[in-house]
Amino acid sequence: MLKKPTLLLILLCGLTALRASAQDELIDLRLEVRADYVQEHLDGHKVEGNSGFKGRFFNLCLNGTITDGLSYAYRHRLNRINKDNTFFDAIDWLNLTYRPNDRWGFSAGKVVVAMGGWEYDQTPIDAYFFSEFCSQVACYQWGAQVMHTLKGGRDTFTLQASQSPSAAGRDLYAYGLQWSGRHGIFRTLYSVNMVEYAKGRFLNYIILGNRFDLGRVTLDLDLTHRATDQHPFWLRNCTLFGKVKVEACEKLHLFAEATYDVNQTTTADLTVQPDTEITRLGGGVEYYPLKGGKRNLRLHAAYCYSFGSNPTESAVTQPKLSIVNVGLTWRMDILSFVHKITHD
Repeated sequence: MLKKPTLLLILLCGLTALRASAQDELIDLRLEVRADYVQEHLDGHKVEGNSGFKGRFFNLCLNGTITDGLSYAYRHRLNRINKDNTFFDAIDWLNLTYRPNDRWGFSAGKVVVAMGGWEYDQTPIDAYFFSEFCSQVACYQWGAQVMHTLKGGRDTFTLQASQSPSAAGRDLYAYGLQWSGRHGIFRTLYSVNMVEYAKGRFLNYIILGNRFDLGRVTLDLDLTHRATDQHPFWLRNCTLFGKVKVEACEKLHLFAEATYDVNQTTTADLTVQPDTEITRLGGGVEYYPLKGGKRNLRLHAAYCYSFGSNPTESAVTQPKLSIVNVGLTWRMDILSFVHKITHD
């Protein structure tokens, strides 16, 4: 049996060889880690199981090019591998993309369900709290999509078919059309979606994600509207999200955000349950200590408080819940690191 030092040497040699071909194959292998210190209080009482030091994320990310026009993307949450998850449950995405030119793209595999909204678009490791909708939606599913970028490169449309986020092991599907656009200071992340929650029955989404880039200030405003085939339920089943982020200086960012979830209509919505009307307010600070504007290391401190009503048994956004979150995030280029330690 090989001893651990021998196994480590073999692994380092293998990664070094991988890096040697990285320029030709355009391989990007990264490790992402986030650890937090959390204090949660519900109605004035400490939530013991959710408080203390927590390892939140441990991600392995691999991207590369197989040949001209054909690329792959893979992200694996290593901290989710346990007896309650299958191997593929811990994979956020694993897909191939073919781009014959700058205008067209075709992708298949495990993908992000093509919904709009800037809150939904956040990478989980970079978010400290979510609305009830984004906390509950199963956004990583198997599927296929076609992307088309209009002349000028400012607008991209994605047409997608995937497993339904409401499937829970059933043979149900979701269909979406997403528009990502950039016009001056204004950026869009809009979509219309049909999510099958029972055979032949759909919950319809209209999602309007608006972003304004105002120099050092970024403003996000999202509306997620949900309705069944039979009833539109305008603004009676929806999620609102707003966020202001200020780049005080190169190393220091400040942010404040608010979310509002409501469902006064239908049991078909499995993300925000009926009789829910909950608001979350929060904010915080991010600090990047490395020189030269590098974002590989980040310190953060954030706080949020939610109020209203949410009868869902598995609710994430609960009434009278306050969360203090202080933590550290780092991202490491594994191939560069291996090259350094094997050549020093």
